[in-house]
Amino acid sequence: MTSTLNPPRPTAGSGTVPAPLHAYDVGLLILRVTIGLTAAAHGTQKLFGWFGGGGLDGTGQFFAMSGYPSGRSMAVVAGLSETLGGLGLVVGLFTPLAGAAVLGTMINALAVKWGGGFFAPDGVEYELVLAAAAAALALTGPGRLAVDRHLPVLRAHRLVHGVAAVVLAVVLAALVLLVRD
Repeated sequence: MTSTLNPPRPTAGSGTVPAPLHAYDVGLLILRVTIGLTAAAHGTQKLFGWFGGGGLDGTGQFFAMSGYPSGRSMAVVAGLSETLGGLGLVVGLFTPLAGAAVLGTMINALAVKWGGGFFAPDGVEYELVLAAAAAALALTGPGRLAVDRHLPVLRAHRLVHGVAAVVLAVVLAALVLLVRD
C-alpha cells in the first residue's frame, strides 16, 4: 500500500524506486547516535570503569547503598542494559528493545535521584532527557538509516512494537524497583 503523498516512482522496466531519504531519517539517525553513544558510555563506566566510572565494584557498592540487593549483579544488569541498548540504538538494531533497555535503566536512575530536584548536580534532568529520548525512539522506530530496515519483522516499524517495548521497560523497571529497599 502506498501513500498518495509519497507514491513510489516508476522506472523503465523495474517497477518502483525506493522513496528518497527524508529529513526525519537523518534526524532520527542523529538522535539514535547521540543517545546511543551516551548510554553506551555510561554502561562502560559501570562495567569496566572507563571514562572515570566506578567499574563493577564501585558501581556495585553504589547500588547496594541505594538499596538494591546484590549490588554487583545489579551493576552488571544496568551496565549491560546501557551498553547493549545504547549500541543497538547507534546502529538501529532491534530499536524498540534497545530503547526499552535504556528506558528501563533510566527509570531506575530517576527513582534513585528523585529527591535532588530537577537541575544538576543532584537533579534528574539528564536522566529524564535520556529516558524520554529512548522512549521516543522505541515508539517512532529508527528511520530508514538503520539495520532494522533490513530485518523482515522490523523493516516497517509498527507502533505496536514500540508500545510493547515501552510497556516492557516500565514493567521490568517497576519490578526491579520493588526489590529495592
